Formats: sequence, C-alpha cells, structure tokens
Amino acid sequence: MMSAASLRRPSAPKAYVLGIHVVTWNVASAAPTVDLSDLLQLNNQNLNLDIYIIGLQEMNSGIISLLSDTAFEDPWTSFFMNTLSPLNFVKISQVRMQGLLLLVFAKYQHLPFIQIISTKSTPTGLYGYWGNKGGVNICLKLYGYYVSIVNCHLPPHMSNNDQRLEHFDRILESQTFEGYDIPNILDHDLILWFGDMNFRIEDFGLLFVQESITKRYYRELWEKDQLSIAKRRDPLLREFQEGPLLFPPTYKFDRHSNNYDTSEKKRKPAWTDRILWRLKRQPQASPLVSSLPTSYFLLTLKSYISHMMYSISDHKPVTGTFNLELNPLMSVPLITIMPECLWTMENDMLISYASNPEFLSSPWDWIGLYKVGMRHINDYVSYAWVGDNQVSYGNNPNQVYINISDVPETEDQFLLCYYSNNLHSVVGISQPFKIPLRFFLRDDALCDPEPQI
Repeated sequence: MMSAASLRRPSAPKAYVLGIHVVTWNVASAAPTVDLSDLLQLNNQNLNLDIYIIGLQEMNSGIISLLSDTAFEDPWTSFFMNTLSPLNFVKISQVRMQGLLLLVFAKYQHLPFIQIISTKSTPTGLYGYWGNKGGVNICLKLYGYYVSIVNCHLPPHMSNNDQRLEHFDRILESQTFEGYDIPNILDHDLILWFGDMNFRIEDFGLLFVQESITKRYYRELWEKDQLSIAKRRDPLLREFQEGPLLFPPTYKFDRHSNNYDTSEKKRKPAWTDRILWRLKRQPQASPLVSSLPTSYFLLTLKSYISHMMYSISDHKPVTGTFNLELNPLMSVPLITIMPECLWTMENDMLISYASNPEFLSSPWDWIGLYKVGMRHINDYVSYAWVGDNQVSYGNNPNQVYINISDVPETEDQFLLCYYSNNLHSVVGISQPFKIPLRFFLRDDALCDPEPQI
C-alpha cells in the first residue's frame, strides 16, 4: 500500500471508503475493438470499486466522426457503458473536446451524493484556440467534498517542455467558476489530473534508454524525466503527487506489438501517460481527539500500472486505483423516494417522496423509472414531470403518478430516480423493486415531451 497523504489517521469512527479507478489512454484514433477487462480490472476479485474515471486522448476527431458523435454516442463511450452498466455503474457525466474525452461512472447507489457542478473545455492548440491540445474538466461534489477531474493532452516533442508547462498552468488557471459559490480549484479537496502529458526523457541517448528498459533499470531514467525535473523546480507542481513509475515507458510503440518505435524516426521511449493528484492541505488532527474531524478526506494509491496487452495504439494505457476515505459531509439524500405499489386503472404507478427542507425544487424536475443496469440518466423506460403529475403537494410525503403503459412485462428489477433541474443531478433514488405482472395493463397513453438534461 502506498500512502498518498501524510495526514495521521484517527482511530475512530470509521469513515466511508470509496474505490476509484482512473484510466488514461491515448488511443491514436483506434476503434474500441478489444476486451477491456484488464484495463478496468474487472477480473480482480480483491477490488471493490465505486467510481470509474476514464480519460482518452486522440479519439477519431475528423469532421464526419464529430458530426456522427454529436447525433449518436461515440463508439468508445458506448463501449464503456455496455461494459460497465451490467455491473450497476451509471455514466454520470462526460465532456469532449475534439480528440479528448472524459467520462465518469459511479455505482447507482452513490448518485444522490454526487452533484455535477460544471464541465469545461480549455483548448491550447494552434494559436491557443484549437482543441487538438488542452484539457477537459469535470467538477463535482462527492458526499459534500469538491473534486476536480482534468484529462489533458499537452504539446509533443522533446524541445517543447517549456510549452508543456505553460499549457499545464493555462489549463489550471482556466478552472474558474464565475456565478457559482464554488471555491477556487486549488481550494478543492481533490484534483485528479491525468492524460498524455508528453513529457520526455532528457540527455540519455536512444540506445541507453532502450537498454535500461530491457534491464528494468528505471531509476536513472526517472531522474531525467522532464516532469520529475519540473516538480523539483516548481512549488505548485510539486504539490501534485504521483505514484512510482514501476512500469516501462508507455510511448512510443509500433502498433499491434510491444516493440518500441522501429520507424525511421525511432522516437525515444518516454513516460508520456501519467496520473497525478493533489489533496487540499488539511489541519492536522489533535492527538488528544479520538474521533474523525468533520472534514476528513484521505486518498491512498493502491496500484499504478500500465497495461502492455493493449496494442491498438502507439501508447499503452495507464491506470491508477485509489481508496478514497472520507467522513461524508452529506449522508442523507435531498429526496427520499418510496414506491408505494399503489395503482390506478389507467396504468399509473403512485410514487411518494419526501424532500429535505434545504431542497429547492423546480417545475422541470422529473422522476424516471429505470431498469437496474441502466447506462445513463436518460436511459429511462418511463418518467413523470413532478410539477405536472402531482397527486398531493406541500405535506411530506408528496405524491406523483407515473405511467407504466410502455413498460414491457418483465421480471426485471427497477429503480426510481429524482432528477433536479437546478442541480443538474440525481438527488434521490429508490431501492430496487419489481413491478407485479398483474399491474401491466395495456391502455394507450398520451406522450409527454421527454425530459432533457
């Protein structure tokens, strides 16, 4: 186990522990034609993961591809959703800028405690405006804590190290949240920053680097890694931590092989693909206090590896697996949903829900009926506008009805989710339940306009 913070851990009470798996991969325009089990650690029985964070670079970003992906889901997003949704992971947010894609998945039971604050793109490419380089960011509140996630693609080539550092600073400075009561990104509890950072190995020649890799002598190469050098010189960059590089450089490989570049250019191998994190400084707990402080947030790195089995790109993917231990600042959902199993002759299901006094509802709030195993929040089988479908209002619990005439007769389990338009997030979720088959009546129902996020 590799500790990621020096905070002394109080002995009691026990905090929540969330398993987080971070993926970064420059896919070099390749299509998702491979088994992702190793990348996502699906066969690792010792892992109990709650959140997947996936960042890709150099997705196919031609005009035709972008137009197609605007109208339909891009192939990589669909591939990840198809793989993770049967395991009860729901895509909760995504942001794309040309070839950069950032996806966040979470187990459905965590949805009421994850609020998406913002998504942002920062282009730093040609003349500072082209999106082939730069960063994409998702800012969220996780059990009351601020977390910023950044997937980046920095300038290539050995000689552009200063430019890489400049773009890193520019992406960081662009993470402002005007109009929101949100602290500066450097005051967020956690920043996860990863991607194809394109840092290279200085001074040593190609043959020395190749021989060192063959013998697994990485220590001298680390000393000349441009990111390692920059962290020794830059106080802010030094605050970003990284696990030890115990895997071979992840760039540049001949496609469909584990051989480093054999083309005429013979590019020198480098650790271009990296995962960094930064924890907000916390006051040390008093040794006389035995309980957890109100704000307690500890990240521990469990694994930092590359995946050599994937060869569709000239980069190998890199993953970091973490345990996030926290004392939740939010442990009760804003909405508590109770399916009552009461029905009318019009195929309507009566739903009772109670709201937290702090919750501010909107006429555009809606409740969706989902099959367990849903892919994303728009993957409902039926829905009801809370404002339009009210049966009773004002006294907790409130009641609304939802039409099930379009729901197929099935023994599947279902969930109800309350979506808040103001918070752009799910704020309440029911326990899984089955709809008794005797309640499926086949009457034609009027179609309401579908809710949009």
